Amino acid sequence: MTNRLQKIFEQEKKILNVYFTAGYPELASTIPIMELLAKHGADIIELGMPYSDPLADGPVIQASSTIALENGMSIEKLFEQLVGFRSSAANELRDTGVVLMGYMNPILQFGFEAFCAKAAEVGIDGLILPDLPEYEFEETYSVIIKKYGLDFIFLITPETSEQRVRKLDALSSGFLYAVSSSSTTGSATNKEFVTAYLQRLAAYKLSNPILVGFGIKDKESFSMAAEYTSGAIIGSAFIKALGTGKDINDIVPAFLKPIIT
Repeated sequence: MTNRLQKIFEQEKKILNVYFTAGYPELASTIPIMELLAKHGADIIELGMPYSDPLADGPVIQASSTIALENGMSIEKLFEQLVGFRSSAANELRDTGVVLMGYMNPILQFGFEAFCAKAAEVGIDGLILPDLPEYEFEETYSVIIKKYGLDFIFLITPETSEQRVRKLDALSSGFLYAVSSSSTTGSATNKEFVTAYLQRLAAYKLSNPILVGFGIKDKESFSMAAEYTSGAIIGSAFIKALGTGKDINDIVPAFLKPIIT
């Protein structure tokens, strides 16, 4: 676990991770939104790398990826934007966790080791790659990821067996991403079912902190998810807010304030 993520999870608070798609709603939006998120209370930023076939993403995030790609966002462009973000004048992002979420195809085209090297160089803390199989991670990619000091976060679902949860916990660092349902991001969830699932995960006493994602959209759903875990991830609801066309300087604080207060 990198020092930055470790320090974040050592805080006496529930951790808020906010996802948004790089290059959305405008190509130049990435860094300004990251700075606003850090300033107004996000502990971790999950930065989505847009892809044309995002298997785990629901329609809201898929639409944002389409727009971001049309805007000209790419892995190369994203790394250009991220240069120096840890030492910006505002310095809001110095201690904020930043993880990249994306899919293997464009990363392999970029070059996996080159990608990890660049991610580490610009100050990224970890990676979430939902379509990287456990076996390939162990056999090929984990050594490269560790070489560049990056955390790797696996996803688990309500259908993941205890044995597999423990295996993925052993392979992960940073945190475990607990999907609250087996559907795509932004889907509605059943409160009783999710509560039982999170209670079960808490009983395992895993090595990594757990953050809950999918269906988290407001103070109520955040608090419910965080009751048995270290915190939660908000994505689709924030993307929707960004899509309203309002000024991001108004959108971000208005969205975060009700959740963190």
